[in-house]
Amino acid sequence: MELIELLKNSLLFSGLSEPDLAELATITVRRKFKKGESLFCEGDQANGFYLLVSGGIKLCRMSHDGREKVLHFVKPPETFAEAAFFGDGRYPAEARALETGEALYLPKEGFMELMGRNPNFTFNLVASLSMMLRKFARQIEELSFADVTSRLASFLVRRAADKSTSYGGITYIDLGVRKGELASRLGTASETISRTLRKLKDEGIIEVQGSKVVIHQMEKLQQLCERHD
Repeated sequence: MELIELLKNSLLFSGLSEPDLAELATITVRRKFKKGESLFCEGDQANGFYLLVSGGIKLCRMSHDGREKVLHFVKPPETFAEAAFFGDGRYPAEARALETGEALYLPKEGFMELMGRNPNFTFNLVASLSMMLRKFARQIEELSFADVTSRLASFLVRRAADKSTSYGGITYIDLGVRKGELASRLGTASETISRTLRKLKDEGIIEVQGSKVVIHQMEKLQQLCERHD
């Protein structure tokens, strides 16, 4: 029953009936992982995909100059590695744990059998992939047109919407990633992120306390999201 509830939390499976979820649970494998562990590496045979239950995962790949590029930060209860169903049958990136957690593994072969018997699984998969494409399109747009301040402001606003606490009009968030990883995610250098954070601090918009950020002026931060070069 617990496994069914975990599956139901995912957007990918939210439209499934209880019997469908019970059937899905029969092919699902629970997998715990530790911080720094790779669930799969770029180029590995793609034999299935995952639903993140707890912890954090980053999807990344190495550029030609040897630098790590972060493609996406996965948070519960998102699914990832759906690319297992398409392309050349290999994972296009590495999935590395940012912290200890757990994921549900859904083998490709078993899921394909369910799709063949029940169109609801196919419809939900297509809906999930559509949302993923929209997210990546937004990310590409930000990297292409927005300056670093706008990108950082957008990240902080989204982070505040996902996970934050507020007291007296002041919002407190945890970055959730190291500055180097954040820089890679935003397509810039760590030094640039540090300078931009200091600039926002000097303007009284935020305050940085280690890995935590205090947002004093959310409205101004939201206005910066729309600024372009």
